[in-house]
Amino acid sequence: MSKKKIEIMDTTLRDGEQTSGVSFSASEKLTIAKLLLEELKVDRIEIASARVSEGEFQAVKDVTNWALENNYLDKVEVLTFVDKGVSIDWMLKAGAKVQNLLTKGSLNHLTYQLKKTSNQHFKEISEAILLAKKNDIETNIYLEDWSNGMRNSKAYVFEFLEFLKTQNIKRIMLPDTLGVLTPEESYNFLKEIKDKYPNLHFDFHAHNDYDLGVANVIAGVKAGADGLHLTVNGMGERAGNAPMASTVAVINDFMPEIEIGVNEKVLYTVSKLVENFSGVMIPANKPIIGANVFTQTAGIHADGDNKKNLYFSNLLPERFGRTRKYALGKASGKANIQKNLQELGLQLDDEDLKKVTKRIIELGDKKQVLSKEDLPYIISDVLDYTYDEKVKVNSYVLTHAKGLKPTTSVSITINDETFEENCQGDGQFDAFMNAIRNVFKSKKMILPDLIDYAVRIPPGSRSDALCETIITWKNGEKQFKTRGLDSDQTVSAIKATEKMLNIIIN
Repeated sequence: MSKKKIEIMDTTLRDGEQTSGVSFSASEKLTIAKLLLEELKVDRIEIASARVSEGEFQAVKDVTNWALENNYLDKVEVLTFVDKGVSIDWMLKAGAKVQNLLTKGSLNHLTYQLKKTSNQHFKEISEAILLAKKNDIETNIYLEDWSNGMRNSKAYVFEFLEFLKTQNIKRIMLPDTLGVLTPEESYNFLKEIKDKYPNLHFDFHAHNDYDLGVANVIAGVKAGADGLHLTVNGMGERAGNAPMASTVAVINDFMPEIEIGVNEKVLYTVSKLVENFSGVMIPANKPIIGANVFTQTAGIHADGDNKKNLYFSNLLPERFGRTRKYALGKASGKANIQKNLQELGLQLDDEDLKKVTKRIIELGDKKQVLSKEDLPYIISDVLDYTYDEKVKVNSYVLTHAKGLKPTTSVSITINDETFEENCQGDGQFDAFMNAIRNVFKSKKMILPDLIDYAVRIPPGSRSDALCETIITWKNGEKQFKTRGLDSDQTVSAIKATEKMLNIIIN
């Protein structure tokens, strides 16, 4: 089957930058432009609007200087305006060679914004195209609000296209400026135009206001669109533009008759860079590039991956430079834990694996997801029980209030005998220790001295990670350490203390 090659034009640096609160510096624009053209291998990039600011001018100049040296200048485009040559002067100074001229694609915009007739508008457009040509600048034409034009003033749109087919332009760009189209309309409108003008090049520019961005661009491609405008991470004004990653994956997986040149392998890298530069975080469940989209949480899915890839799909993380992960939490079973153990190079026998699984489920009830980095600490905590459990801290209440000394009420069982005690202290853990000390004093027993107290979280874990407390005790001449693990620091210290109590009782 012969394939149709369509162009991918990335407009992250122009339309994507219109995301509220986002402004790329000149050096950030240059870095992203290089990645888009050299690594992601999009066909074209739109990097700025003419006349916006001095900073924008410097950014365009930096990109065009680099593009000229590396033979990319004809792939770098700038949005311009019908403004009697002001935009063209700006482009000449900035070194840009392709203008995307913004014109009116609906009668409403022409009548109420420009307050001009179609003939007046077409005459000015023709002059702008001629001026660009004289200055060796190539022209593409945006029909702003084209989607509403097709809905409400189709005769004007076709009058405009009749005019444009006589002009010296390379591409006609059809934007769904407000993201109001459905996939059916996108297909029908593009098809009607493409059937009438099969030899003209039409780009489709979709927005995502109804979350239909990807569906609409796919419908546009099916209708014959020759190019698509996309942004990294779906950045853009309001709900953003059609996103690059999802669109590329859908075309590659479901449209064998279409060929695009985008390198899937670096989609994630580019997305993370744009996330960092823009400060706009990628939602965890964003297809292809979200943090969670290649993480199996349910144990039954991990088990299925071990059995003939029962949960296999074409959407493999390796395609996008990523790896599959297996979450640890209350929903993870032994299969998830074993997958993480394999990555860490660890092995457990069945009995120890049961203990670790039980502990992970307990901890998962407190934290939504545990990380792979937590696992060695959990194993260490679980397998640290080398004694008979003769002491059990049944329950406790820790209080801390401004202006009052911290207090702890505790219930503890020692050799099947249960005690309750309440004490104050300099802190909650100190109050807990005072209560335990009173219980042991009533049994004529002395607790070891606490001589060191250290707290740490697993390296690489998050700020809400598990907390490990390591306490060093001195009992006569003998020193020993116990560890406790929990998402709460005081609770982890209490667990370390409970282990100490069992050691001295045993």
